[in-house]
Amino acid sequence: MPIKLGTNAYGKNAVNLSRVIRHAGHHEFRQVSVSVQLTGDFESAHTLGDNSLILPTDTQKNTVYALAKEHFTGTIEAFGLVLARHFVARNPQVSQARIELVEHLWQRMSFEGQEHPHAFVGGGSEKRRAVIHLSADGTTVVHAGLKGLLLLKTADSGFVGYPKDEYTVLPETTDRILATECEAEWEYTSIDLDFELFYQKIRLSLLRTFSAHKSLSVQHTLYAIG
Repeated sequence: MPIKLGTNAYGKNAVNLSRVIRHAGHHEFRQVSVSVQLTGDFESAHTLGDNSLILPTDTQKNTVYALAKEHFTGTIEAFGLVLARHFVARNPQVSQARIELVEHLWQRMSFEGQEHPHAFVGGGSEKRRAVIHLSADGTTVVHAGLKGLLLLKTADSGFVGYPKDEYTVLPETTDRILATECEAEWEYTSIDLDFELFYQKIRLSLLRTFSAHKSLSVQHTLYAIG
């Protein structure tokens, strides 16, 4: 039976990028990791060793840096769309580009209610994430989310009524500390949105629901947040 090459992709993982955006009177510091994955017609590279359709991953990395200079001034979703459109438009052998961006969050230091113009503090383990899929036919899907968000509350959490057998030692409780690391993802229904506004609204809703929910289990609270 002949060997048949299936759908395949390749790309550059974890291109680490830092950008200082200089505004009048203050600086903005952005740090993001970008991963590029290209799907398309690369069969000749596999079967014949012909690399004429393989855009080097080093070129992909340099493209991220070059386009960031002009275009990485807003949300990671908007920058991801720029990258995806570039790779699809410039490479007819590419049927789909997938761009994943993970942003490390930095905030300007603040003293006596005044933000420092160029000193920053890290945002801990929380990271902002976006994934863009762009097909050659123009179909575009944008996912956004967050990861590494540490959540804890010291009341309004319990766990009772679960199955018990000879190996169960966990006592039932109606009052416990609930602590978890949250990862969330959602899909936008349009690319013509204020991504920053929606991201902040969703994140705030997540925090409010976690804090106010009378949790009967982790699953119960996850469903309420969703």
